[in-house]
Amino acid sequence: MILSATSCSPYLRFRIRMAHQAMLQFVASFKTSLEYILLGFGQVLVGLIACLALPGLFAATRPWPQALGLFAGQALVASAPVWLLRKRLLPAQALLWCRPLPIPAGLQWRANIAVAGMIIVPLSVAYAISTTIWLYQWPDWLRPVAPQALLLTTGSLLLGWIISTLVLAQRCRLPAAARLDPDRRAPGPYAPRAFANAGARAQRMRTALYHWRQLFWLPFWRAENVVGIQQTALLLGAALGIAVWLWHPPVVPPALWGFNAAILLMLLTDRGDKAVTEQIALLRPVAAAWPARIERLFRFARVSTLLPGLAVMAWFALLTLGHLGRADSAGYSTTVATVWLCFAGVAQVAVVSLRRLSVRGRVGLVISAIIILTAIGSELWN
Repeated sequence: MILSATSCSPYLRFRIRMAHQAMLQFVASFKTSLEYILLGFGQVLVGLIACLALPGLFAATRPWPQALGLFAGQALVASAPVWLLRKRLLPAQALLWCRPLPIPAGLQWRANIAVAGMIIVPLSVAYAISTTIWLYQWPDWLRPVAPQALLLTTGSLLLGWIISTLVLAQRCRLPAAARLDPDRRAPGPYAPRAFANAGARAQRMRTALYHWRQLFWLPFWRAENVVGIQQTALLLGAALGIAVWLWHPPVVPPALWGFNAAILLMLLTDRGDKAVTEQIALLRPVAAAWPARIERLFRFARVSTLLPGLAVMAWFALLTLGHLGRADSAGYSTTVATVWLCFAGVAQVAVVSLRRLSVRGRVGLVISAIIILTAIGSELWN
């Protein structure tokens, strides 16, 4: 028998509490990165908050096709946080647990509306602050269309709320089993591959690579783990940032491109090392009973976090030092490029090897490395 709305109210409280805990966990996991961003881009973030409501306000001054595009874009931006956090707001385990329960469809919709509202309401406060700033400035283009501009901004938020609710409803509709890894099997006793020849270095290396792939590569891509996608995005962004920095389009000062490349390079190694450290913490209680040299595997996994940064540095070396004869014609100094590479290598090793640093000490190390790399890189074109 389907439960009534009154008896199902615990489901609504369950969804709200689960979303609240998910947001707290997200903020906690984002804490160290937030310190980087606030220190390096604090003023930029203030400017972005001030411009948050600008598209909706400006849409009232444009012809209807452009206004419709701005309005739709504003609504998509408002719904983006829920889409990005959908796996945290409604985990696959919760879907699997709730699926056999006789929960009415109307109650699920109310829960989705409430959870989406938990994200939209704080965003609305930021929109209100941005709108207040623009109304205080009172530019000439806003004066004749102020009521319509406020209506469009409010409507974009409401549309974003609707889209966010639909995102959560779509996730509820899909079978929970589809959200889990189809190849995932029940954990069983671990039996590492026996060494065919204990004295063969090649065999040991193949076995270590196999264990590293099974324990530190595949878990970052399976199920709902986003570490693999995150590191790939940082790697591609760092490589692209290096290329744009050396291309140095005249619109933006080269030092700013160098700053961007330094940030992405250091975050690439820092985030990778943090992910591997968390994975080791999960594996260590279980791996203690494995008949394998697990500490060697853990050390190998930590060292492997240097490989993406080394690839980016090799890309920089190829572009700057690979054609020494063209360096003078290109206008950059190979000496500065060499110093930049040397310090970047030292900074990468320090991030991985200094494991006893506190959280704030690690933040200071990463920020100091970014500042020094930016200072060195600013001399590249002098």
